Amino acid sequence: MWPTPEQTDKLLADAEKKEAGATDALLGEFREPLRRMIGLRLDPALAKRVDASDIVQDVLLEANQRLTEYLKKPDMPFHLWLRHLAQDRIIDTHRRHRLAQRRSIDKEQALDRPAWTDESSASLAQQFVDLERTPASEAIQKELQRKLADAVNALDDDDREMILMRHHELLSNQEVAAALKLTEAAASMRYLRAVRRLKAVLVPESQG
Repeated sequence: MWPTPEQTDKLLADAEKKEAGATDALLGEFREPLRRMIGLRLDPALAKRVDASDIVQDVLLEANQRLTEYLKKPDMPFHLWLRHLAQDRIIDTHRRHRLAQRRSIDKEQALDRPAWTDESSASLAQQFVDLERTPASEAIQKELQRKLADAVNALDDDDREMILMRHHELLSNQEVAAALKLTEAAASMRYLRAVRRLKAVLVPESQG
């Protein structure tokens, strides 16, 4: 999902040398990954009012303003730094709209649950259940996608975030540990716990 470290390092080096268009090229590479990352974390009711692309634009604007600061002291990989900025924007957006439109949003759906798409749930379902591409398995897979979204939404916040990071953003355990400020062992244990809870729902259904 995210640009490779090699791509990012080259773009960062060009931006640090202040080559023409380098900063725009750097941030442009992360626009779509950020949009997907943010979209999965917007509450469905809130997503009707706020476009993930607008939040992405705010994140990239802040990143542009703080890029020199990051280049002087890159404490974490660039994509994790962008994720950190994005997470802050997501929290602020939820908080602002919760205060401004609490009644109307609460009537529709509780906040802080990801807005799943067919594409995102299908991607995750394929990683947990290996189905042959036949007409019958396609129908089963559609049902699994629906159950998967329900199962992930039922997880607690920590487990849900772990699943999204590992299976949608395709972050490594080391990257997840750095992003969440955990030890790698703790990140691994948290991931395994989340997977066990998902499989308890999904595997029996797929075998039936």
